[in-house]
Amino acid sequence: MTKPDPSVSAPAGEAARHRDPDRASFGDRDVPAGEKAGLVRQVFESVAPRYDLMNDLMSAGVHRLWKNTLIDVVHPRPGERLLDVAGGTGDIAFRLVRRQGERPDVTVCDINQAMLAVGRDRAIDRGLVAGLDWVTGDAESLPFEDCRFDGYTIAFGLRNVTHIDKALAEAHRVLKPGGRFHCLEFSKVTSAPVGRIYDAYSSRALPFFGRVVAGDAEAYRYLHESIRRFPPQRELARRMRQAGFANVTWRDMTLGVVALHSGWRV
Repeated sequence: MTKPDPSVSAPAGEAARHRDPDRASFGDRDVPAGEKAGLVRQVFESVAPRYDLMNDLMSAGVHRLWKNTLIDVVHPRPGERLLDVAGGTGDIAFRLVRRQGERPDVTVCDINQAMLAVGRDRAIDRGLVAGLDWVTGDAESLPFEDCRFDGYTIAFGLRNVTHIDKALAEAHRVLKPGGRFHCLEFSKVTSAPVGRIYDAYSSRALPFFGRVVAGDAEAYRYLHESIRRFPPQRELARRMRQAGFANVTWRDMTLGVVALHSGWRV
């Protein structure tokens, strides 16, 4: 179900979390804001070669359905300029290129060169070269001019930025008037009993799979902790509106395990 943002105020705990601009959450820890990007970069450099395999294992393949739903909502059309941020391994970009068909124009922007290297290799293996660009860049300071893109996607990447509001402002800046913003991200489970089961599973299973498959339990312990601390659906919608987006809605999937937020630049 797609839900409109009723423009309510942020929960007190959530507002307090973002009050100090010199601190940022890194999993369950608060760290100096200037250190978070480097810490996140280390996490994804460590897991890049097995990142997509881990996604299949952790979600039992359901992440593919979530991503396909994202592409359905984006509904990319031939000739549109599309930007996928924090999409280094290409999972979203490949779907966008295929859906565009003729005249694809997709740019992948990721801060992590190791993830981009994996994505480029995968693109070559799939014969997806034309209309696909790879750019190293920070979601909070995108290396693109104003009003460049028709669509912006970010899947499972927004919770890793240091300042969510800066990333939202940058998304708004690089979109053309009428451009669409879409964020697919882990969110807050809407059923309390299911939420407890999910939290118990992710707190134990994610580090286990991380150690066995990717050789890095701590990276996936961070993943679990970062999901816990990410703003809930209503709060993220409010912050999107604050960044200038209109017609903000969200859609819960798998009982809110993930949510797809959308908004328009006017």
